[in-house]
Amino acid sequence: MANLTNPKVHMGTITGGEGRELYAQKPVVLLPMGSHEDQGPHAPMGDYLLAEKVAELAALRATELGTRTVVAPVLPFGGADHFGPMIGGIAISQGTLELVISDMIDSLFRNGLTRIIVINGHGGNVGPIAEVTREIYRRDEVLIPSLYLWRIGYGMLPGIVGAEKARAVSGHGADPLTSLGMHLFPELIRRDMIPPARTLKPNTQLGIPHTALGLGAFDGAEVGLPVEYDEIYNEGVAAGDPNLCSAETGAALVEKLTDLCARFIRHYDEKMPA
Repeated sequence: MANLTNPKVHMGTITGGEGRELYAQKPVVLLPMGSHEDQGPHAPMGDYLLAEKVAELAALRATELGTRTVVAPVLPFGGADHFGPMIGGIAISQGTLELVISDMIDSLFRNGLTRIIVINGHGGNVGPIAEVTREIYRRDEVLIPSLYLWRIGYGMLPGIVGAEKARAVSGHGADPLTSLGMHLFPELIRRDMIPPARTLKPNTQLGIPHTALGLGAFDGAEVGLPVEYDEIYNEGVAAGDPNLCSAETGAALVEKLTDLCARFIRHYDEKMPA
């Protein structure tokens, strides 16, 4: 497979000889993580593809700005949460994910690569990332920050499309991921399968409205509900309307995410020198 980045930023394409020279310089290592789950009938299930690509673009830009940055092989299987009912989905338990993340980081630490930033693309990864990095901080006094791309992306949408449209388009199976996919991987988006906008399904057991994945409302109070995603979403799509997504929105999101990540890498480099 040809390497399309110059300089090389994917650790998987760096040769052993190149690595011995490069890694002695203690570059910043980005650890991208995502999931393989239902993203709606129109979008590829592997949202890890988007997390990996944003990490690559951020690494290239940070390197251009003077901080040599590389990207570890993406961890494609997210921590299991609500998405088990989807045929073809693959997830790993929260406990197993903690062990995998810990082993990956320990492998890098063993040879002195301790300047690590996690680039996360899945809500089910948040807990294991926090648990592992907290333990490493207690054990080694090494701070490993993480950036949850899609949470950041939600916050960027109002500035790109306006507050009203952002409210209408935001949600699982819609934005930010669908617009990112339309821009980065347009050949993988099935525009002919984009479903109509629909509201969240009501909870059938308790007769209260779902307000978000795993959450409901009773007399204004938030109630945790450990249900599966297909009891809430429609074909993997939450309340956001994927028909409002666009490649133009995706291009703006990619630029903003790349810029923010690259600037954070530079900031990290200044505060945590090799």
